[in-house]
Amino acid sequence: MGLAAQIVALTGPLPTARYTWDPETEILSGHLDGVDAEHGLTGSVEFEGKDGSFIVLDIADGVMRGLEIVVWPRTDTVSALEAPEATSTGRLCLPTRASQPGIAAVELETVLTATRSADESTIHLRVGNKRKVTLTRLADRLILETDRRGEVAGFWLLGVPRFEGGQER
Repeated sequence: MGLAAQIVALTGPLPTARYTWDPETEILSGHLDGVDAEHGLTGSVEFEGKDGSFIVLDIADGVMRGLEIVVWPRTDTVSALEAPEATSTGRLCLPTRASQPGIAAVELETVLTATRSADESTIHLRVGNKRKVTLTRLADRLILETDRRGEVAGFWLLGVPRFEGGQER
């Protein structure tokens, strides 16, 4: 089971993505500035990998406002990794379900993998198995992948600052 993505077209300027590292925990946080509100879930969506990896989407007023890579999945380095071009722009929305209006957290178990460029500025997070995807730009430095069923299939994080902590991921 995956997370159904409701993509709503942007009506204003493209939001800005800011990435920061916590040097003690190696958590990478991405925050989206300039995202318009919808009506829906306020809380989190947690993707938990079978290997213990953990990615959290921050949702406010029904719209994705950020993400955190809390525990990294196995990460491969690809020297020439480049993000593909998105075919549209939009917002990732999660409306409140009438049957579960008080739910503030959703947890999904799946396979998580990560690939990064040699300079670590581009990171591709895959949610689930590899499959054909459609690309939507959510912010200047964040691209969403959705599959043919409309489920979240991954993210491209662009312009990520290099991790300056003590350990190598």
